[in-house]
Amino acid sequence: MTKAPPTAPPTAPPTAPAAVSAKVGRITLQAGGITVSALLARPLYAPPRATVVALHGAGMSAAYFHGQTRPETSLLTLAADLGFAAVAVDRPGYGLSSAELPRGQTAAEQAATLTAALGDLADRYDTGAGLFLLAHSFGGKPALRMAAEGTLPALLGVDVSGCGDAYTAPPTEPGTRDGGWRRSWGPLRLYPPGTFRSGAAVVARVPPGELADAARWPAEFGRLAGRIRVPVRFTFAEYETWWRHDPPALDRLRSRLSAAPRVVIEHQPDAGHNISLGWAARAYHLKALGFLEESMRHHGVGRESRT
Repeated sequence: MTKAPPTAPPTAPPTAPAAVSAKVGRITLQAGGITVSALLARPLYAPPRATVVALHGAGMSAAYFHGQTRPETSLLTLAADLGFAAVAVDRPGYGLSSAELPRGQTAAEQAATLTAALGDLADRYDTGAGLFLLAHSFGGKPALRMAAEGTLPALLGVDVSGCGDAYTAPPTEPGTRDGGWRRSWGPLRLYPPGTFRSGAAVVARVPPGELADAARWPAEFGRLAGRIRVPVRFTFAEYETWWRHDPPALDRLRSRLSAAPRVVIEHQPDAGHNISLGWAARAYHLKALGFLEESMRHHGVGRESRT
């Protein structure tokens, strides 16, 4: 779960598609009559090897994965530099779809909407060897559901940060959201100077329906986990306080993913819940893209044929 710190300015209203930078541009995707906004980065000189689909957490936006305080924190530009396409999607209820979906959608509804949006993406853009879901916090819930349902063609793997299967306290418990920015950010020294002054481009209103749905996740994950059949990686920040990540909790999390061919669980040092905006962002993103490389090998992508 995420929440803006008290010093963050209010969220800017959604804008029409426009250029962001030489490498990253705004696009829209169609999902069964719902218009979904996104940021897209593509390699400059070659077709993409695969496509990273980045899904932000509650109270954030697609810009979470393209932090501008320090250029090296951007997942999108790093992925493009390494030969991948990367699309950061404003989840349903955020960005351009916020007016149409003011209450947002449940994780199950989001999984269906995002599956349709990614179908539109694959119809219009070269996605290379397939899709790789990289999700943060609430974004991990529709990502893991899509993996369990097997509705995405050529899904290479899933990488999730800031999401597990057991809360330290339910997100709807009285007082949990009050002052919750400390849970979401951790010590402010973990973030580059200016991170919170530039917050308008990153933070967003949490749709009420999404927050109400969040408390059901532990039981929901228990029903989905055994159906995930692609490599999965979980990362918990050193200062993660929303989710349990003690050894017994992680043993249970791993055991639930009984059908996944590979399960990796790691801790990211010197990081708060919002890893991709902190000093640790580049280290985390490099590890996630390394896991994508390993997942591609698992699927036989790039292997030379044997005689």
